[in-house]
Amino acid sequence: MQVTDKAGGVLVGGLALFSLEDTLDCGQCFRFRRDGDGWRGVAGNRPLFLEETGEGVWLSCSRADFEEFWRGYFDLDRDYAALRDSYLAVPALRECAQYAPGIRILRQDAWEALASFILSQNNNVKRIQGIVDRLCRQFGAPCGDDPSAPDGLAYAFPAPEALAGRSEADLAPLRAGWRAGYLLDAAEKAASGEIDLQAIAAMPLPQARAQLQKIRGVGPKVAECVLLYGMARMEAFPLDVWMKRAMKELFPGCTPEDFGECAGIAQQYIFHYCRRHPDRVRK
Repeated sequence: MQVTDKAGGVLVGGLALFSLEDTLDCGQCFRFRRDGDGWRGVAGNRPLFLEETGEGVWLSCSRADFEEFWRGYFDLDRDYAALRDSYLAVPALRECAQYAPGIRILRQDAWEALASFILSQNNNVKRIQGIVDRLCRQFGAPCGDDPSAPDGLAYAFPAPEALAGRSEADLAPLRAGWRAGYLLDAAEKAASGEIDLQAIAAMPLPQARAQLQKIRGVGPKVAECVLLYGMARMEAFPLDVWMKRAMKELFPGCTPEDFGECAGIAQQYIFHYCRRHPDRVRK
């Protein structure tokens, strides 16, 4: 990987596998969207525009911001090419990995992942994006410019303290429905310290799962999403309806443990492939 300063941002070249579309439109985050030839979004309180060029991926951040945050956020130091190649011996997994080889697992903030995936339940991606955007605009602080937004501003993801003590009526403008109560319970537990997300991230996986499921509305699937996308636990393996069908039809007799210590990355290849090819697993 080569990182150079270019045109008010940084250019990242020399990466074998990194596709913005594969990474930002595969169901693992909800704050990035297409904007012209690139993608625009916010992680935490850091707005970013990025686009692919013939030389690599250009990011609208300083070199210091890239090294401090974005390099880790996009998991750029992991050798995804070697990992993807290790999957090629399994025909069904090879098909999934070759469909979108540029996927990288984002290393998101644990609270942001928890709140987002609580809101994602029984929902489609476009609607989740809308709810999360309204959440940030109503309860988050302005954190920079967003030329594509009606007010020209980007908003930070609200901390648990910004939601703790609110009522479901306060969250009505989000149009989150019954999920609002679950989000408020998570915010209360995180703000009070009853749930310590940093401590949970370091726990053995079974204990971490159990702690997350103490939050109202957090079941096994949401807990796995938080572990994988918000705590960088690459062995976590979210199982929603698509993944359960995929495991039954494409990987009969297999368990998440069969995919190794980076099972979550294999899961993301499988999930994205099945989401785009529903006839392969629609039984």
